Amino acid sequence: MARNLDESSVASQEQVTVDMGRRFRNLLIVLVATVLSAALFLGFQAQNHSVSLTSLDEESVPLEVAFGNGKPTLIEFYANWCTVCQAMAPDMAQLKQQHGDSVNFVMLNVDNTKWLPEMLKYRVDGIPHFVFLNSKAEAISQTVGGQPRAVMASNLEALVAGSPLPYAQGRGEVSKLSASVTPTKSEPDAPRSHGSQVVD
Repeated sequence: MARNLDESSVASQEQVTVDMGRRFRNLLIVLVATVLSAALFLGFQAQNHSVSLTSLDEESVPLEVAFGNGKPTLIEFYANWCTVCQAMAPDMAQLKQQHGDSVNFVMLNVDNTKWLPEMLKYRVDGIPHFVFLNSKAEAISQTVGGQPRAVMASNLEALVAGSPLPYAQGRGEVSKLSASVTPTKSEPDAPRSHGSQVVD
């Protein structure tokens, strides 16, 4: 009888050890899955925020080239301080990747007085300000303010096809520019006010 108790005790201890091993393995699996999920999430977040307006500007087609190469063009008037422009940068990078072979993507920084004639020509008073030009470099539509990527993609597809833009004259959240667009020497940022508002 003592031998049966010893065997029963050993079997019980083995069962406890097996149960603890399973629990430890399950806990380890949950921890690894949680860490991997967090790493993927943070990786996607970092990737989306790694797109900067400066890098988009550096990779953009020069305005003179866009006007002469026979492709339709999207001009974006922006500023590095524009929070709406910054928020749209990842979407604009994706759109450029998808449509860059058939559409010129041109970035014009409103803080550079070199672009004053274009700002006046297209009546830029808030940013981001997008101008869609056909293959003859004629402006066919403008949208002002933040736009969903799907709206911009639909407009670009229509632009390439030579069709009317489905979302012409769109309005969204903007960073406003003041009436004066030429900076003074003492206050280079004076003509612009930072902030966002929804334009009706």
